[in-house]
Amino acid sequence: MVLELTVAFFLLVGAVFALIGSIGLARLPDFYARLHGPTKATTLGVGGMLVASMIHFSAVGGWSFHELLVILFLFLTAPVSAHLMAKAALHLEKRDSDEESA
Repeated sequence: MVLELTVAFFLLVGAVFALIGSIGLARLPDFYARLHGPTKATTLGVGGMLVASMIHFSAVGGWSFHELLVILFLFLTAPVSAHLMAKAALHLEKRDSDEESA
């Protein structure tokens, strides 16, 4: 019973974070705000769901490191890719504003 409640808790927390991140992606006004929603909230949402999966499958059939590796890669690549997209957008907007003033 405790295991099932723990898995349900992590699934619900993950789903709520993923929903908030998805709503932020759809509703926020500009690129930088829309970039923030999926990067932070959806990363935590998927992380919560993967933790629930790890707990469930460790109790059912033994430890699997697949979920742990996915969490590790997700938490490493999401901030880096968001940073690169933000830097590219800053660079492109800077170039556009320079062309307008010339």
